[in-house]
Amino acid sequence: MTIMDYWKSIRRFGVIFGALLGVLVFPSCKTSLEPDFPEVSTQTAAAGAADATPAINKETINKENGAELIHVGDSLTVVFSDLPVTPPPLQVQVDENGKITLIENQTFTAAGKTRAELEKEIRAKYVPQIYTKMTVTISRPERLFYVGGEVKTPGRQSYIGPITVLKAIQSAGDFTDFAQRKRVRLTHLNGKTEIINCIKAREDPKLDLPVIPGDTIHVPRRIF
Repeated sequence: MTIMDYWKSIRRFGVIFGALLGVLVFPSCKTSLEPDFPEVSTQTAAAGAADATPAINKETINKENGAELIHVGDSLTVVFSDLPVTPPPLQVQVDENGKITLIENQTFTAAGKTRAELEKEIRAKYVPQIYTKMTVTISRPERLFYVGGEVKTPGRQSYIGPITVLKAIQSAGDFTDFAQRKRVRLTHLNGKTEIINCIKAREDPKLDLPVIPGDTIHVPRRIF
């Protein structure tokens, strides 16, 4: 064997050895560019997504969202249409018992319901017992109460939820230095008047009376 034949044999053996080494070693290795993320089953991921998005109950939203419900003291405009003779729009106020009275002297409980619920109930009362068909539409203007007298910013205030006399006065900038805090007058739309001692009401929350839309609070001036 010549020297050239010897080196050719060595080179041929090296190529075969390298190929075998690659087959045995490299398939079991990951490249450094491949991310090493934990495996997550499709079933587990879907279950997690379902748990993260609870079902929405429309009835629960209606009953818990106070801004959507009709309250005692609310003013409502009730429009009747699709009748043989269309009556003018009725302006009614929800009384202290939560009720309203409409045409044909029919009474309905309005407080605690949405407008859509009340519209449906009113129509069911009239159709078909009294009328063959009817469309009922209820609208509600902005709900307000009024604070006047010895407060820093007297005027009308938007009613956005349950509120008491003390909080209503705070919404009007609080008392002035000349306020008579022992004889604050709360007047309801039905004319009923109540006197609140706000000094005692700060100590006893039971004396801090609720305010409803349409109410008027007057803080008198203290006599020196």
